Amino acid sequence: MTTSTELPREAAANAQELLAPAPQEPGKQTRTRRREREDAGDRGILSISDRRKPGVRWSARVIHGALLVVLVIVGLGPLLWLAKSAITPTEDTLRTPMALFPNGVDWANLSTAWSTVHIDVQFMNTIWVAAGSWAAQILVATTAGYALSVLRPKYGKVLYGLILTTLFVPSVVLLVPLYLTILNPPLLGQSLINTFWAVWLPAGASAFNVVLVKRFFDNLPREIFEAARTDGAGPFRLFWSIVLPMSKPILGVVSVFAIIAAWKDYLWPLLVLRDPAIQPLSVRLPTLQAAIQLDVYLAALAISTLIPIVLFLVFQGLFLRSAGLGGAVKG
Repeated sequence: MTTSTELPREAAANAQELLAPAPQEPGKQTRTRRREREDAGDRGILSISDRRKPGVRWSARVIHGALLVVLVIVGLGPLLWLAKSAITPTEDTLRTPMALFPNGVDWANLSTAWSTVHIDVQFMNTIWVAAGSWAAQILVATTAGYALSVLRPKYGKVLYGLILTTLFVPSVVLLVPLYLTILNPPLLGQSLINTFWAVWLPAGASAFNVVLVKRFFDNLPREIFEAARTDGAGPFRLFWSIVLPMSKPILGVVSVFAIIAAWKDYLWPLLVLRDPAIQPLSVRLPTLQAAIQLDVYLAALAISTLIPIVLFLVFQGLFLRSAGLGGAVKG
């Protein structure tokens, strides 16, 4: 015989059994939990459940395909047209600029631009300018970022604030004093005009790169630095063996910025490199435009774009691999 207090308990238990969901198979439970996690982690415009709908899925594919075509046309269209025009006669480029080789291909444009117009000399000059500017910017950015982020001297905040203030000064304002400094540099007593040092040294003074590298160094794990100091690593060993191997992504970003900026710079090399024998492509090509035919000039422009394209393809793989912290932390 049951008591009156046990009856409500049995009724409540029966109600819970009726309201409880039906038990699922282990496989279904796993798939349900996985879908719940995917839906919870996907906070975009379309969730995982929306993408499973045929109408939404096909609409998204059509939109993605259209955007891809537009981006390819806008991004690669000018480069492809330049490559086509570099091996097209001048008459065809002027009459039918969008036609695809109406009267054949003229490969002689490339050889003429390289040897007869001596684009090879300006090409090597551009490589020297870009390589020296890259080395100067990497050296200054990494050492300054290392000192401000890892060593952290007492005056570091003041120095970092001064570096940040230089970002608000327009580069045109610094053009005249910088030119006068290169014309009569202190302690040297000899002008740097018509030397590659006139381009390399000012390129190293990039506050943007210093801030960029310093911010990256701030996010590196401090436990590795402390462990290296405990093992007896000095400041130079810590910088060379620990910090730089962990900083491949930011070094790649700074390298791309430095080389492309030096490759396309026009005004400053025009001022300090007056000798045509040492001028880069960015300065020499506008001068040669009026003296050579259009097809040869377009071939020279196509040659000048090779290095930036190759650099982009090489460093794109580095960014995608994200090899910044590989091997830094063990265990």
